[in-house]
Amino acid sequence: MGSDPTDHVVLLDDAGLPAGTTPRSTVHTSATPLHLGFSCYLLDADGQVLLTRRALSKRTWPGVWTNSFCGHPRQDESLLQAVRRHGRHELGLEVTATDLVLPRFRYRAVDADGVVENEICPVLFASAQGDPEPHPDEVMDHRWVDPSELADLVDVAPWVLSPWMVDQVRQLAGAGRPPTSWAGAGR
Repeated sequence: MGSDPTDHVVLLDDAGLPAGTTPRSTVHTSATPLHLGFSCYLLDADGQVLLTRRALSKRTWPGVWTNSFCGHPRQDESLLQAVRRHGRHELGLEVTATDLVLPRFRYRAVDADGVVENEICPVLFASAQGDPEPHPDEVMDHRWVDPSELADLVDVAPWVLSPWMVDQVRQLAGAGRPPTSWAGAGR
C-alpha cells in the first residue's frame, strides 16, 4: 500500500521559495527540512481566542496547549484553502474570514524526543461558524480564553505552550498587536 500523494508538505529553500514536496509522514524527524506550514488563531464574536491541546498521539509536542489549529498547505493549494481544509478536519468548523497577521513567521524548535519543527509558517487570525467538534487524533481539549489570559500564560508558563505559539504571541506584541488588542480581528 503506497502513501497518499496528496498528503505532502512543500519544501522550501533558504530564501523561502518552493523546492519540491515530500510525504508529510516522513518530514518531521531530527533533521526536518525547511517547509511550509501555517498557524491559525480563531476568534469569536466576544473577542475570545480558541486554544487547543494537542492530542497525545501527535508526533511533536503531544499534550501541549497551542493556537487553534496548524497545518501544511499542499502544492497548488492557496493558504486560505489550506486553512479552511484544516479548520474542517481538526475542529469541524467552517472558517469564514481571515486576516494574515505574520506573513513571514519562521521558527525552528526541537521537542523532548529530538523531533524538529522547521517551518516558514504564516500566522492568521480567523473566525468560524459553530462550535468546535475536535478530531480526537488532532485535539484532546479546547478552551475559549480572553486574549489577556493568553498573554499572561505566555509570560508566566510558556513551557505548557507550543514554542511556535509563544514566539508568535511575542512577535505580534512586538509589532503592536498584543493579545489584548485581538478583539474583532479576523472578521
